Amino acid sequence: MTEQLLHLTEEPLWEAARRAGTYEMSTRGRTLREEGFIHCSLPHQLPAVARALYGPDKEDLVVLVIDTGRLTAPVRYEAMKAGGEEFPHLYGPLPVSAVVEVRSWSGHMAPEEGEAG
Repeated sequence: MTEQLLHLTEEPLWEAARRAGTYEMSTRGRTLREEGFIHCSLPHQLPAVARALYGPDKEDLVVLVIDTGRLTAPVRYEAMKAGGEEFPHLYGPLPVSAVVEVRSWSGHMAPEEGEAG
């Protein structure tokens, strides 16, 4: 398997994508069409992304594990601001076949600092 990227999403959105064959949400409340790409993360980036996007509202979240070798659209690493940390962005729909694992967010990682376990 090639490099793995992660994408945090709401379980009902993933279930709809499974039926459609492609996932086309960029980030919470924004589509691929609106944003121009799908926001992804590397494993070490995901906890901060979860806090920023969902705060304490983490029910029904799943982590999509993406095999980049199965993607048909390009991935570019880009920073949100000059000199900032680069995040992977998928510039096209995510084929369901590129998702090699779906993890529950609650079981994905231990609670973050300051969170009750």
